[in-house]
Amino acid sequence: MLFCVSTELVDKCIGSRIHIVMKSDKEIVGTLLGFDDFVNMVLEDVTEFEITPEGRRITKLDQILLNGNNITMVSHQGLHCVDFLCL
Repeated sequence: MLFCVSTELVDKCIGSRIHIVMKSDKEIVGTLLGFDDFVNMVLEDVTEFEITPEGRRITKLDQILLNGNNITMVSHQGLHCVDFLCL
């Protein structure tokens, strides 16, 4: 696992919209509510994008808990959050 960012930088993203790429090639966009030392993340107002044999599937969720071991990349474009975090 490449860990090129401290949890202090992820902490700056709390309350912000972030884009997450998972190892399973799912992509998730949502508002970061919190995370732990293992970078397990809780997001709200979530949209999940997945490519399936039938085409692109979009799922809307109120909240989601993501396992930090399955997160490949986190990105955000804002004033108080870094633009790119690789985990």
